[in-house]
Amino acid sequence: MKHTVAGLAALLVTSVAVPASAVPIAAMGTEGYSVFAGGGEVTATYQGSTGAYRSLLYVNGDQFVFDNKADPLGATANLGSYAAGTELLFRLFVTDTQTSFFTGPAERNPDGVAHARVESDWMEEGTTLVSFEDLFNGPFAYNDLSFSFTNTVGQEDTSPVPLPAAAPLLAGAVGGLFALRRRRSKRS
Repeated sequence: MKHTVAGLAALLVTSVAVPASAVPIAAMGTEGYSVFAGGGEVTATYQGSTGAYRSLLYVNGDQFVFDNKADPLGATANLGSYAAGTELLFRLFVTDTQTSFFTGPAERNPDGVAHARVESDWMEEGTTLVSFEDLFNGPFAYNDLSFSFTNTVGQEDTSPVPLPAAAPLLAGAVGGLFALRRRRSKRS
């Protein structure tokens, strides 16, 4: 009788086992990258979440995209059409902590840490995978909300820091002083 009950229990457990679903996570080393449009329509696909908190994804301000607790795996959203090179700024709003985290450089986030990994050419050329971390100061597993985008590229934002308006004037004045000094030293 003991063997029959144990055998029946084993059969029942294997019959009702929940299938494992792995959430794709963007590659290490892509923390702090930004997402740029390739030109044309951009479609988002929800790839999954293991986050305990409820997180809402927005693009370019307040355009809602996904809810990790309400949207089914594989859900899609059309984000519209964008010119090539346009940055798509994603914001993860964690409802439980009332905290927002952004794609791109760490300085955008309240804890000064990059909260998203952004992997280009994921699964196919022109598709970008973005994986967010929803905890202030980590630990950083980047598995709290993952989604992919068609017609995009993820890359480190290397745009120059804008200079104050007076900087070119100052540079010109310093250059003029050096030229004047050089001319005076040649006369002596």
